[in-house]
Amino acid sequence: MPPGFRYAEIRDARIAWNQTGRGSTVIWAHGMSSRAYGQESSGQFDWRAVSSTHRLIRYDARGHGRSTGGATPEEYTWPELGADLLALLDVVAPDEPVSAIGSSMGTATLLYAALAQPDRFTRLVLTTPPTFWETRRAQIPIRLSSAELVERSGLAALERLAIDAPASPALAEARRFVSPVAVAPALFPPVLRGSAVSDLPDAEVLGAIRQPTRVLCWTGDDVHPVRSGELLAAALPNASLEVAGTPAELRRWPGLVADFLAPLIER
Repeated sequence: MPPGFRYAEIRDARIAWNQTGRGSTVIWAHGMSSRAYGQESSGQFDWRAVSSTHRLIRYDARGHGRSTGGATPEEYTWPELGADLLALLDVVAPDEPVSAIGSSMGTATLLYAALAQPDRFTRLVLTTPPTFWETRRAQIPIRLSSAELVERSGLAALERLAIDAPASPALAEARRFVSPVAVAPALFPPVLRGSAVSDLPDAEVLGAIRQPTRVLCWTGDDVHPVRSGELLAAALPNASLEVAGTPAELRRWPGLVADFLAPLIER
């Protein structure tokens, strides 16, 4: 049973967060349509190895889960979500450099936050990076048509289109292949449209992120292609890449992340 959630009033939104463990702070940023524990509940990730040696903050992104949000797509773009994360850190870890783990939208959130305030972060773990640059173009019409479908026929109509199969061979043993959308039906269209107009800055800009970084990808997922991980690992000067293609390889990730963050324990 996860601990109760607290709330931070930031940037015209009420952001839900909780914490587990003790030690130097690590913050977890989930993917689009999920929530603080959504991806762990489905069996994609397990960050208990991290919270065994760190204070792990999990939060619901703007408009997701227990957190509130507005009706404009602009506030769900990646730079704005990065600004939300920084504002939340001012509440939950003021004046403390933190490490951070992200997935998909959460990975993009971390990159924009680290670019805006690099001194706030010590180490980054970027899991399942989303499409960006050339591969992002194909996602734009999908996001926009999904937003229109939800407005026209409701969220259930979009959820019925989901294929009940693992997105990657690495997820073959996941507890759930399709997770419910953790965004209110009225807010999901602007969330989708904010995603549609989002992209990462070019490689030269990303190269300013000099923190030690682990990039974790899984195979076979067109929405989170290995190519995105390769491009990030090439653009970030202190990054290394790990790719999982089987459940056994995916099970290594919690230990890899805990080991990568281990130097923070002595801070």
